[in-house]
Amino acid sequence: MKKLIALMLTLVVVAKASAAVDNDQRLWYDKPATHWLEALPIGNSRMGAMVFGGTDTEEIQLNEETFWSGGPHNNNSTTSIYHLNEVRDLIFNGKERDAENIINREFIKGPHGMKYLTLGSLKFNFGHKDVKNYVRELDLTRAVTTTSYTCDGVKYTRTAFASLADGVVIVNIKASKKGALSFTLSHDCQLKHNTKSDIVNISGKKGNSGGQAMLTAEIEGVEHEGIASALNADMKAMVTTDGKVTVDDGTVTINNAQSAVIRIAAATNYVNYHDVSGDAAGKSYALLASSSYAYDQLLKRHVAKYQEQYNRVKLTLPSEGGNKALTTVERLDKFYGSKDQGMVALLFNYGRCLLISSSQKGGQPANLQGVWNASLNAPWDSKYTININAEMNYWPAEVCGLSENAEPLFSMIKDLSVTGAETAKVMYGCRGWVAHHNTDLWRIAGPLDGATWGMFPNGGAWLTTHVWDHFLYTLDMDFLREYYPIIKGAAQFYLDYMVERDGELLVVPSTSPEHGGRGKSSTVTAGCTMDNQIARDALTQALNAANILGVDADMQKELRRAIAKLPKMKVGQYGQLQEWREDIDDPNDQHRHISHLYGLYPSNQINAFTTPDLWKASGVTLKQRGDEATGWSLGWKTNFWARMLDGNHAYTILSNMLRLLPEDRQMRNYPNGRTYPNLFDAHPPFQIDGNFGATAGIAEMLMQSELAVRTNVRTAIGGELYTPTIFLLPALPDAWNEGSIKGLHARGGYTVDMEWKNGKLASATIVPTTFTGKVTIRTKTPLKGYEPVKVYESLGVYEYELHITNTTKLTV
Repeated sequence: MKKLIALMLTLVVVAKASAAVDNDQRLWYDKPATHWLEALPIGNSRMGAMVFGGTDTEEIQLNEETFWSGGPHNNNSTTSIYHLNEVRDLIFNGKERDAENIINREFIKGPHGMKYLTLGSLKFNFGHKDVKNYVRELDLTRAVTTTSYTCDGVKYTRTAFASLADGVVIVNIKASKKGALSFTLSHDCQLKHNTKSDIVNISGKKGNSGGQAMLTAEIEGVEHEGIASALNADMKAMVTTDGKVTVDDGTVTINNAQSAVIRIAAATNYVNYHDVSGDAAGKSYALLASSSYAYDQLLKRHVAKYQEQYNRVKLTLPSEGGNKALTTVERLDKFYGSKDQGMVALLFNYGRCLLISSSQKGGQPANLQGVWNASLNAPWDSKYTININAEMNYWPAEVCGLSENAEPLFSMIKDLSVTGAETAKVMYGCRGWVAHHNTDLWRIAGPLDGATWGMFPNGGAWLTTHVWDHFLYTLDMDFLREYYPIIKGAAQFYLDYMVERDGELLVVPSTSPEHGGRGKSSTVTAGCTMDNQIARDALTQALNAANILGVDADMQKELRRAIAKLPKMKVGQYGQLQEWREDIDDPNDQHRHISHLYGLYPSNQINAFTTPDLWKASGVTLKQRGDEATGWSLGWKTNFWARMLDGNHAYTILSNMLRLLPEDRQMRNYPNGRTYPNLFDAHPPFQIDGNFGATAGIAEMLMQSELAVRTNVRTAIGGELYTPTIFLLPALPDAWNEGSIKGLHARGGYTVDMEWKNGKLASATIVPTTFTGKVTIRTKTPLKGYEPVKVYESLGVYEYELHITNTTKLTV
């Protein structure tokens, strides 16, 4: 009976706690992290930190976005150009393996990309072993972690955040009793480093006065694949406390305090991909100097800047049962088959938080692990894999109102258009610019790893579709003018690189990413479906951009001629969309890459309304590939099924993603696990793209948009040039019977709010922010007061034409 009463009291406490917080915007746990994939991430793009929440000892693992191995270099082969025609001839004559051997020998010379490094960890020795009432959490509404517990009758509370406003990581430690806080701070790193500690006075100068101390770690970069290290990192932790401060041999000790604030700054000597003349120590010290606010002000400044982005969108989904009150890891473990749809909202919100935390204007793009990495040898070096993964990182940006978070991606594309122009010229004798399947901090643009992976000359062009999409969302003419040369350059490369054969222009050599067809001796090919789709997008967006800007009339003619000669997509013998020119798809193949459905998503070349046969064939392909995959592939499949207008199937994919994998070494016991305890996506291992793919997929289930551009009209913004289409609730699953979403962004410059009940649209509010005029609205529920211009009976879709000039409320 005593145990029952205790259990009931515990449930009451949990219920009260859950009522006070929104667990759809909060990760929380009742014990410290025991490994990195249980720790909680904070970041401000410049820096990333993983907070473990320990009591005896605490660890905060740190990263700085520009701390990579190696230094400025390129990986362009100088011999490939002499073997290009030979390789093409071999491919056209069915000797792909021979072509692959030449590519591996003459095209891919190395190095194969540098690796993202760690700064090591700050270690806090508290000595709190017997604790009670332990809670650690990440509040997504503020991007703040909190660890709290009671030890020997004293409540200890630690908060940590990576300030978006001030560029530093802040840790605040408080005790409920005066003089009860004592700890030692140190630093450790797997890389060669030197750590020192000094007492400093309030002005930051070294001296013997108490109250402040600085811990400094100087960390050396590493050589990689023959590229000498050109970078070093400097990390400074400034401790301010009301207790006694002493320093000794690279440690800082605090005694008899009630509070302490640690401001952590880090920097490298990186300036840009070809300049490493910066002053790492000077930069980190400047960050500390500019962030010398009181703790409350630091927190207020950070939260205000973070919420200005995070609060733009809000998703509400119902949760039935008691799972919502569970710790996050328990909630995740019990999600599959439950009615806890708030867990989906948590995943959606987490993805937005991670993007805000890892990608801000003026910084580096989010890499394969965002901005977080504890390993000396991160999986795939944590580079930018641009045959899907880096692009997937930014799928949520525009639709979730985080347009400015894509600026680092655009900046990298601008760099690649320079390094890639040299690659195009030296390796292939082409105009324009090219990048292959991977790049890094040094903006390498040549192929790497081997022909199976590296012989993908479409990575740069795929990246430019993000540039064009940003314009479609914002209609920002200044942005289009700035980036038009980059869009143009990607198209020019195709115009020179493609080879005409039997009246068709083919991208050759190339590969359908990391995949080969049945009976093929090699992945190397000519004119696979993804080649043609990306080339079509690259050429078409260049044509549209030139038309809008009224420039390059001769090139527009050249682009039209080339577009007309691109191979058309084909339906194969099993009713599937063919991945290659030949009908060699294996219906039992469940490969993680479904590259030939790029035309379905993120492109819009395949859809239910204008290409129904190809759309149906895409559905056949998806069923053949199955509903299980790596984590990032499940993120892509969620978006695919949303474009198939099948919400229940998209939800099945999300459910398969939301399965617990406690850690990689437990894969045997959790073969279907695709999400770690801290909700990081599991390939496995960890790749952050799956988190972002899932967030984008959830948005795509709720709203889809497109903006058609008429290439034969030269007018100013507006008028007949643009035709926006907004599809409300295109793929709502039965499980989301009711809910609401606020703040989604649609192409053409609109924000969309929606509410649904009983599985149907109840109301929608559409606000034009840029474009006003005729808009096509699609729904699966008839709109009140409007007559549809078309009804797609087989799809159950109603199409309306509305003239939207101001805020428009739609009801059913």
